Amino acid sequence: AFTNGSSSSRLSSSIPSPDWLSWSTCTDDVSAGSSAEYPDRVSVMEGRLQLQENEITLLKSSLADALRRLLTVVFLFSQPDQRSHRQCRSCISNNTTLSRLSTKYYPTIVSILQLEMYKYVSMVQSCHTCFFICHWLTGQSIKMFIRGRPITMYVPSNIQNYDDLRMEPPVEKLELDWVYGYRGRDCRANLYLLASGEAVYFIACVVVLYHINNRTQRHYSKHTDCVRCLTIHPDKVRVASGQTAGVDKDGKVRRFHSTFLCVIDDSNEHMLSVWDCAKGTKHAEVKSTNEAVFTVEFNPNDSTNIITCGKSHVYFWTLSAGSLTKKQGIFGKYKKPKFIQCFVFSLTGDVLTGDSEGNILTWGKSPGDVKTLGKGAKETFQIMRQTRAHDGSVFTLCMLQGGALLSGGGKDRKIIRWSADLAPERECEVKDARARVYGEELLVGTTRNAILRGTFSDGFVAIVQGHVDEMWGLATHPSQDVFLTCGHDRLVCVWNTEEHKLDWCTTLEEYGLCADFCPNGAVVSVGLSTGRWLVLDLQTKDIVSDYTDGNEQLSVMRYSTDGSFLAVGSHDNFIYIYNVTESGRRYSRYGKCNGHSSFITHLDWSKDGKYIMSNSGDYEILYWDIAGGCKLLRNRYESKDREWASYTCVLGFHVMGVWLEGSDGTDINALCRSHNERMVAVADDFCKVHLFQYPCPKPKAPNHSYEGHGSHVTNVRFTHCDSHVLSMGGKDTCILQWRVKRGGTGDSGGDRLHSSSSTSTKNQREADRETKGRERLQREREGAT
Repeated sequence: AFTNGSSSSRLSSSIPSPDWLSWSTCTDDVSAGSSAEYPDRVSVMEGRLQLQENEITLLKSSLADALRRLLTVVFLFSQPDQRSHRQCRSCISNNTTLSRLSTKYYPTIVSILQLEMYKYVSMVQSCHTCFFICHWLTGQSIKMFIRGRPITMYVPSNIQNYDDLRMEPPVEKLELDWVYGYRGRDCRANLYLLASGEAVYFIACVVVLYHINNRTQRHYSKHTDCVRCLTIHPDKVRVASGQTAGVDKDGKVRRFHSTFLCVIDDSNEHMLSVWDCAKGTKHAEVKSTNEAVFTVEFNPNDSTNIITCGKSHVYFWTLSAGSLTKKQGIFGKYKKPKFIQCFVFSLTGDVLTGDSEGNILTWGKSPGDVKTLGKGAKETFQIMRQTRAHDGSVFTLCMLQGGALLSGGGKDRKIIRWSADLAPERECEVKDARARVYGEELLVGTTRNAILRGTFSDGFVAIVQGHVDEMWGLATHPSQDVFLTCGHDRLVCVWNTEEHKLDWCTTLEEYGLCADFCPNGAVVSVGLSTGRWLVLDLQTKDIVSDYTDGNEQLSVMRYSTDGSFLAVGSHDNFIYIYNVTESGRRYSRYGKCNGHSSFITHLDWSKDGKYIMSNSGDYEILYWDIAGGCKLLRNRYESKDREWASYTCVLGFHVMGVWLEGSDGTDINALCRSHNERMVAVADDFCKVHLFQYPCPKPKAPNHSYEGHGSHVTNVRFTHCDSHVLSMGGKDTCILQWRVKRGGTGDSGGDRLHSSSSTSTKNQREADRETKGRERLQREREGAT
């Protein structure tokens, strides 16, 4: 209709003039001098008013009709060819009628356009098309959709043509630099010393080779899910590791023989298989048991003999001609324990087991009982001796040179040295120990996710430490190589990124969920699960302030750039604002931001410290005038050019491209813009860390993607100088430190590091969602337990 001359004339002639309405009303009032003519005047005015209403209705109808045709053209041509977009825009911009309408009746046109846009946007399946139509019609905003809900993003003034923006992956890349933590809470026999002097262990999806004396790490990162078991070859060079079944379905690897590798998987039948190491082929396989299996090992003196133990059983297997046969250990007059936790081979060839009753059982072969079983009775494996060792479970046994034995207990926290005839010699207390002995020293892995090093005489020190439950809170120091973590284990830990160590740790009464350093770097605030928040002195570790806002968990703490304000985001939908004085040691309530209809998830301060941008659980983006009294800014368009001191909000124009098509709103847990404002690091719910260019305001923005976590990545932060990125997993209790490699440098690490420079494919997204669903189910089960 706009390109037809007659239609344009007819449409323009029906447009009412605001000046005409005022003038005609004034004329009628002046000429109404006679009371006799009054009814006629009223009748004439009513007629004119009705005519005006009819013309306005006609105007709206004409505009709506024109818009429908316009949208039809956009819809038909938006998918196949970008040139169609440019042609349509050129055609419309050259139309004088539309230009005049846009200038004179912009508010009316925009309201009608938006109304019709909502009707037609449901027809458009492509997320990219949704972005494009909204921007093209309004000329000032973009709309993205999460779970069908539209989220408006206003285009900054410095972007002249949104559609011509080019998105590229950042020139920087990430390289795994350090892994903090150790998985000891639910895994056994996972700490060894290699011939290279490196301790090998695992956490999340990474196998770590840590040189204790040199304090360096190497990493194997090819696993696609959490590593659950580990063993080393007798040559102390080769290592085998097994993961939870994931994209690559691996089993639970346990023990090498010089020729064969024995594997127990985690299926219902716990399949026992033997593999030829040289050929890489399966030599034998058999169903083991429906009960839990804890460990498997070859007899070092007989390669045809394999032993497994677990829930209420010890099995002695014989490997012969490619088949496996088993005999069950006979408990006889001894009480059958609920669990057989571990075993070792003595120098005499006997098998020693440690169980959940705190006993060490000595097993040996017994000739067949001919009197009871008759002629041809076969030999059996029976308990020859029971030795009381610990109060509570025996977690680990370790054979020493010369025949002495070490045992580690859980409940009594003891490591005991036994003579060859099982007489106790020495003991020391180490909490939840699983010991390995190397020379005169012990390496002790604990169920508190720590690795200790020491001797009976000198004691033990931690060389590896970590959290023991889900982590959410992460903050980096404003000027030092220091960061803080907190989580459901009620620990607050301060780490040094340069020295790769834990500086200090303290335990709180409730678990922490969020944290932020004061800009002066002297104190740090930590938000807890009960609405309470604390301020800790970084040097003394003392609590210098203690406040409570509401009775629901806190999700975000954020200081203003000059440190004069602290914003506290809560799950009660409010943002509490505090005045900060005395270098961050004194706080007084300034106001409260009330306007979100769901819990606060993220927030950021403007560079001038006067405004806040915030996100909520129902995908709102709101802006607040803090200097003006914590007022909600109703016109969000006015904030489109505001500069933000930090960018951690997951919803906003500048980070719109980090969201994948079809995201459900919980796929991205956290993001962080670098201080140089060139990169955005993203933590997603699919165990991945991403690196995007900043800004990335267009959908399907290319990125570098990195694996290593075995659980949802809960948080991510850049260090103060952007030299590193820190990411933390949820249930994997792992902190990964990534080195930022500047553009122009080549990758190092070879096969040890995964990275890709594109968004996920459809198949990968489906695999990610399957992993996410499986992980959520596991979390629910663990929560129920």
